[in-house]
Amino acid sequence: MNMLPKRTKFRKQQKGSCAGLTKGAAFVDFGDYGIQVLERGWITSQQIEACRVTINRYFQRKGKVWIRIFPDKPVTKKPAEVRMGKGKGSVDHWVAVVKPGRILFEVGNVSKEMAQNALRRAAAKLPLKTRFVERVEQV
Repeated sequence: MNMLPKRTKFRKQQKGSCAGLTKGAAFVDFGDYGIQVLERGWITSQQIEACRVTINRYFQRKGKVWIRIFPDKPVTKKPAEVRMGKGKGSVDHWVAVVKPGRILFEVGNVSKEMAQNALRRAAAKLPLKTRFVERVEQV
């Protein structure tokens, strides 16, 4: 189950810049615990799916999982052993652009130890540094 947008306005995108901190999703809003990314970078749809499967397997049909990122950026790649030029390559995979402070996954209806273990296993599948965060009640 690869995540990708149903349709986009344009087929291909430029790389873009990844400066600054996250604009949204910096707090645990839906669940009780989450993992927050501490570095900037790209997370592929395959990595998101691997994390989702890992968390759900660890919970054994307990708890609830929220995925707070979506891979909406296409990454192109030219085939192997092709000469330079002749235009941009075709879309190879999809990524989610993440900036420091973004919550990636949230879990609820489970104990703190269970959430920590599940999210630690999920974080091992990601290429970026993350930390475990708890929900804070806004006054």
